[in-house]
Amino acid sequence: MADVLSQNEIDALLSALSSGELKPEEIPKEEEKQKVKLYDFRSPQKFSKDHIRTLELIHDNYARIISNYLTAQVRSNVKVKIESVEQITYEEFIHSIPNPTILTIFKMPPLSGSILFETNPQFVYQIIDILLGGNGYGKYKSKEFTDIDKNIITKINEELISNLKLAWGDVVEVKPEIEALETNPALNQTLAPHEPVALITFSVEMAGSNSFINICIPYLSIEKVLDKLVVQYWYQENDETIVNQSREKLKDRLNIVDVPLIATLGSASITVDEFLKLSVGDVITLNSKCSDPVSVFIDGNVHYTGKPGVIGKSMGVQILDIIDKDVENYE
Repeated sequence: MADVLSQNEIDALLSALSSGELKPEEIPKEEEKQKVKLYDFRSPQKFSKDHIRTLELIHDNYARIISNYLTAQVRSNVKVKIESVEQITYEEFIHSIPNPTILTIFKMPPLSGSILFETNPQFVYQIIDILLGGNGYGKYKSKEFTDIDKNIITKINEELISNLKLAWGDVVEVKPEIEALETNPALNQTLAPHEPVALITFSVEMAGSNSFINICIPYLSIEKVLDKLVVQYWYQENDETIVNQSREKLKDRLNIVDVPLIATLGSASITVDEFLKLSVGDVITLNSKCSDPVSVFIDGNVHYTGKPGVIGKSMGVQILDIIDKDVENYE
């Protein structure tokens, strides 16, 4: 902070300006201080803002997916919302979660290495209570998990982790595989303490209380797919194979849509009196010859000209020309 002038110093400065002894441009200006951002070499920022943003988009979709799954399991409304996505060190993650907790270690090929899925004890006890007939509104004390508790929550976590396949589908096809389950985070030595990780934190609102779920993704695991963790990548059309596959899928979906097709042989104008006198066997003269091409309407608009004829025992129209050239490439 700059030094504060006393009243005597202010008076002396004003008198010097008024007498001409000191010019305004000669007043020393405060030196601009260059802002310096501290950089910790022990925990380098390897995830860019684009990477963090893409991870947030992926797991925001994942939160909606597991909300539906948990709601179906507990027969009650469960809201899962992503709270934060940040880069920290593995040591900071281990120190931030309670002990004991349910720490599920899994792989997700083609991502390399192990990924951690941590479910808060409050969440675990609520799920177990509801699945065993309770209402999930009780208060739970921290205690060691029994083998029964572990077996029940393992089944739930298997489904929660398998749903990552749907969330990651737009980026890369993954195949989650559970490796192990730990209750003491300190005993898990899968990563070095200062290894950078992306921590995705979810809040779970269930049975009137909030709990948390954490996914810890090491940088080494997604290093090979970092180029895909950019939003612009999803909209690129560099891969011709993917573009062609998308076109074929669109065609397949459009091909099952029914559209009305009408071939008009011609038209005629008659009076109301002539219309009322029509009877079986009367002939109406059209404004076209039998050799003239007919107009083929699709959904009320003329798109083709054709030639009427017979196909087996059925009547048909042979397409002669396309009037709407814009649809020529799709025929």
